[in-house]
Amino acid sequence: MIQHELPARPQMHAIDLALIARQPSMTKALQLCQTLSGLEDKAFTGPSGIVKDTAQWSRIMNSGQHNFPQDQLNLFMDKAENEAPLLWLLHSRGYDLSMLRKLETETERQLRVERETNVKLKERLRYAESMLMGKATA
Repeated sequence: MIQHELPARPQMHAIDLALIARQPSMTKALQLCQTLSGLEDKAFTGPSGIVKDTAQWSRIMNSGQHNFPQDQLNLFMDKAENEAPLLWLLHSRGYDLSMLRKLETETERQLRVERETNVKLKERLRYAESMLMGKATA
């Protein structure tokens, strides 16, 4: 039996956009991301981490001797539970961060539609009950 990992994303913490705008580089945005997470280096290293060892992570984040593995950016932001690097990149490319909104997944859309339908059904039920109660007392 093969087990598949669900691509669920954690809830991301909000970041002050002015803080993003003050970062002079992507490296500083990566550092900010980790700082805001409150997690130590070891949370981002090892077999399920961004890189395998702490020394390599230190060279990436502090000295600029190594480049961040770009294919691990989503994992990094998921672990840190914030999207500072993504927001910095958008800001550096001239996007208006105040206008951004996250697209909903198909599952989120289905859940929203079900909730909206439930609200409408509850309203109809209350109306029907009020009509029955009105007729019963008349």
